[in-house]
Amino acid sequence: MSTTVGIVAVALTAVATVLIGMYGVRAARTTSDFYVASRTVTPWWNASAIGGEYLSAASFLGVAGLVLAYGTDMLWFPVGYTAGYLMLLVLVAAPLRRSGAYTLPDFAEARLESAAARRVASILVVTIGWLYLLPQFQAAGLTLRTVTGAPQWAGPVVVALVVLVSVLGGGMRSITFVQAFQYWLKLTALLVPVIFLLLVWAGDGRPELAAPGEPVFEEATSVEVTIDVTVDVPSRVAVVADGAPLVLEPGEHDIEAGTVLDFPAGAPIPHASSLTPMTGEAWALPLTSGGDHPLYATYSLIVALFFGTMGLPHVLVRFYTNPDGRAARRTTLAVLGLLGVFYVLPGLYGALGRLYTPELLLTGRTDAVVLVLPGRLIDGAAGEALSMLVTAGAFAAFLSTSSGLTVSVAGVLSQDLLHGRVRNPVTGFRLGAFLALLVPIGLALTSPFLGIADVVGLAFAVAASSFCPLLLLGIWWRRLTWPGAVAGLLVGGGASTVAVVVTILGGPQSGWIGALLAQPAAWTMPLAFLVMIAVSLATRQHMAPGVNRTMVRLHTPENLDLNRGDWDPEDRWRT
Repeated sequence: MSTTVGIVAVALTAVATVLIGMYGVRAARTTSDFYVASRTVTPWWNASAIGGEYLSAASFLGVAGLVLAYGTDMLWFPVGYTAGYLMLLVLVAAPLRRSGAYTLPDFAEARLESAAARRVASILVVTIGWLYLLPQFQAAGLTLRTVTGAPQWAGPVVVALVVLVSVLGGGMRSITFVQAFQYWLKLTALLVPVIFLLLVWAGDGRPELAAPGEPVFEEATSVEVTIDVTVDVPSRVAVVADGAPLVLEPGEHDIEAGTVLDFPAGAPIPHASSLTPMTGEAWALPLTSGGDHPLYATYSLIVALFFGTMGLPHVLVRFYTNPDGRAARRTTLAVLGLLGVFYVLPGLYGALGRLYTPELLLTGRTDAVVLVLPGRLIDGAAGEALSMLVTAGAFAAFLSTSSGLTVSVAGVLSQDLLHGRVRNPVTGFRLGAFLALLVPIGLALTSPFLGIADVVGLAFAVAASSFCPLLLLGIWWRRLTWPGAVAGLLVGGGASTVAVVVTILGGPQSGWIGALLAQPAAWTMPLAFLVMIAVSLATRQHMAPGVNRTMVRLHTPENLDLNRGDWDPEDRWRT
């Protein structure tokens, strides 16, 4: 794809986002408009907006990259991302909407009647938001570098500027329109090109995707290394490096950015040392990519994805925008359908990339497979057009998710950090949005590039180990006390955060220690539940005085008249 086409795709997406956001500004007048769109978003609009913000860089690029490198085990990511909304539908959606809260800290304070619980919840919202924003900005840098040759810092800066314009203008009201548009753009951007890609694959005789043995170059291939990379050469291979013959012996080799390597047909494919891709038939077999303990890693990933969704602040804030609990349930049901349609597609790109773009294993940029495939398989103007569409969809993924995260983090910062320091709530929200982007941009520009879906999976683990227990116990167990909730949030959220930081900074470890750190949800989430329950039972004197009233509000349908006098709703919670 030419640089001009990439720049046009990014520019059109950015302009469309700003224009739609400006349309939303006209409807944003009050504080409620900025935080929850005055709770007037219909289920279909809200479902499209949730799909827009939820389908992040991890979904659009990361899942395909993981499937390319590690095979069928990685299909748990799209399954888990979708199934998490089933848990939301059954357990959380309607009561959460009835709570009347603007943010997760609002819910914690209203349910537990504790300022301490609110403060701890606020810290975790910001932590999860920043952890989730980091891969969005890194992926933006990868995309702009891949399609335009721009420096790595350009992507995060461009995304941050567009997000600020959209969020500062109209808050949640504006972002709802933007994200609904971006869902349909992302779906179209993946669906249309994959139809042509599958036709090319069928025309080639439907070659086998997981050939036995090590992956090799099917034909003579030239690979330009765009960043400094350390590669692991599994077996001796003769190449031409910048025009000079060179023999790479088995082991690790440092290759500088700008080096061009020419591989003959049949040469084994070296891989970046940051990857340990599956080879041969193992790529198509389950339970082969979880390190030393693949069964544990798989189940821990399932726990993180299934239960982490209900702890993501940018997802939950969407349910506050529905008119009532019934609309919240209908929204969740529509989201399940929209996500199910979308998540069929990334796996197809990853599988085709295994066959047609194996050199991405060498550079370590497997997350770029969605961007590279259309131009690789389809020549001429059609290939350029499809590449432009995919690039626009990828950029929309960064913008939509970053916008949702910025709104949720800005809401918390403006209400907890800036409350009392800024007189106008709208001004406080706008300042909070600016602060919400500073830290993740700094991390994206200074930290090493990490697997997009891997980092997002770790964010899910933190969410599952903190807010999931708080919501489930807070909604369904009246005996939860604020000391119990705070203890559980600190232990579960703290333990999972430490595991995430150790994994990111220290790299993968071996043995059980490595498995427990790389996928912590299977032990940190039960730990958080146990601590919340045990401490709550030991501190019954700190049960919220108005807990009966709060529980009735959470579980009573809005259309039920509680003043008829034929029953006492608080009797329901006296056992």
